Amino acid sequence: MNRRDRVLFLLERCNGLRQLKQLHGHIIISGLARNDVVPLSKLIDRCTTSDEPHLLDYSLSIFARVPRPSPYMWNSIIRGLSLADRPDDALSAYAHMQVCGLSPDHFTFPFALQACARKADLRLGSRVHARVSKTGFNADVYVSTALVHMYSRCADMGSADRVFRTVPNRNVVGWTVLIDGYVDDGRPDEAVKMFVEMEAAGVTPNVVTAVNVLSACAGTRDLETGKRVHRWLTWSSSTTDTVVGTALIDMYGKCGCLDIAHDVFERMPCRNTWSWNALIGGYSLHGRPEKAIELLLEMRAQGMEIDKVTVLEAMGASSRLGSLDLGRAIHAHLEKTSIGGGDVVTGTSLMDMYAKTGDDASARRVFCGLGSRDLVAWTSMITGLAKQGRASDALSSFEEMQDEGISPDRVAYISVMSACSHAGLIEEGRRHFESMRTVHGIDPKVEHYGCMVDLLSRAGRLAEAERLVRSIPVPPDVSVWGALLGGCRIHGDVNVAEWVEERMVEMGPQGRGVYVLLSNVYAGVGRWGRVETVRESVRRRVADGSGGCSSVEVKLLSS
Repeated sequence: MNRRDRVLFLLERCNGLRQLKQLHGHIIISGLARNDVVPLSKLIDRCTTSDEPHLLDYSLSIFARVPRPSPYMWNSIIRGLSLADRPDDALSAYAHMQVCGLSPDHFTFPFALQACARKADLRLGSRVHARVSKTGFNADVYVSTALVHMYSRCADMGSADRVFRTVPNRNVVGWTVLIDGYVDDGRPDEAVKMFVEMEAAGVTPNVVTAVNVLSACAGTRDLETGKRVHRWLTWSSSTTDTVVGTALIDMYGKCGCLDIAHDVFERMPCRNTWSWNALIGGYSLHGRPEKAIELLLEMRAQGMEIDKVTVLEAMGASSRLGSLDLGRAIHAHLEKTSIGGGDVVTGTSLMDMYAKTGDDASARRVFCGLGSRDLVAWTSMITGLAKQGRASDALSSFEEMQDEGISPDRVAYISVMSACSHAGLIEEGRRHFESMRTVHGIDPKVEHYGCMVDLLSRAGRLAEAERLVRSIPVPPDVSVWGALLGGCRIHGDVNVAEWVEERMVEMGPQGRGVYVLLSNVYAGVGRWGRVETVRESVRRRVADGSGGCSSVEVKLLSS
């Protein structure tokens, strides 16, 4: 083995800055660096791929002394800086490489794009993409996957999808990057669609794909697809992995399959805080707060670390239990451990918990103590005041929020209009309903129409409420019909109730519960014949399987 080969052999095997410095000295003293760029190139590459941060700095010092670095050296430096989470330095090296007259290639582009992704810099990423197109590397699978990843991290899923569609041979990595992008963008339905398309294309998923799809299924409550992924994971013997197990618990918990979620949890050989949080969250979400708290206590007894997510789930459970003492104990634990650090999310959850357990003074104190109050915090405060029947305070807070420069969204408007409805503030509610579109450019959704119908119906303006229902640009949902029939029952208006009855056929399965309300309207005015007609209609629907009422509702109607 000659001297050059011996150096290259040792470079592959040495570890640490001291050994690499010795080899560097040997390369210089022996003259290997004068006529052969490979030893120095390999040395730089070895330093940039190490986990030791000092080695990256050492490689930069070597690189700076090279008169004319090769493309291989530039690529090693760009890769090292990008992987070390130094995106600005990586992109600076990428630009300098081209100033020196060297063109980036299929090794350069993925790490330059990764740097753009880390910065979430769409402008720079688009410029790199233009360079990719100019140099003809679009079809390279690694470059195209890096482009999809960059656009995904920059929240431009339209461009990510368009790039992905141009790739001739799409592999599992590309599919996974796109699916992950849709999950991160808050579009789990699109992520599930991509997975189904991936299956149809005959591409086998990997564990990372499966975890992302399970997250999407949790978001869409798609139990069928989630179970299909679970079967594949079982077949591939991947269910013992902690990350996979946690994703399964989260999916089953969100879908309401708590027994299966608990079974997965019990079978896990190793559980972490996230695993516990997923199970606690499932029980809390689906009306089992007492079980959620029981698990929290068991978690602490086993010495598991409690993080902010654990505390947020515990606060949700205490809210559902209506346990103010438990909520205060959680708040005290927060202050003792500094979990959450007084951030807006934790503060908002505390406000919501205090509001739901009837301690509005504590909710207000938490709100006033927030360092920065965002839209979610304001909306939580307004919602709490509205639910307590303090419409005037809710409306004042709504105005104060806007005075601080925070524009309301659809959720905030629902809270405000709900406050107006319960306080009978018709003109105030009407003004806010109109200002959604005229002031803030928000098109009212069916929920906002439902609030307005409820406001008019409670006040006895049923003819006006009916006209509003007729004008809704989308099919009214059960909340709208329920609000209208609630007003009919209060004010004994059979005419509007009969008009609603004519619409029952159009409602289809969403008419669950409306039958009971309609029957109550007729019963309230002594129209027992009409009550029997509604009951008979329900019986026919159940008998022919056309939907519309559950067996519980049939029993309610028959009682």
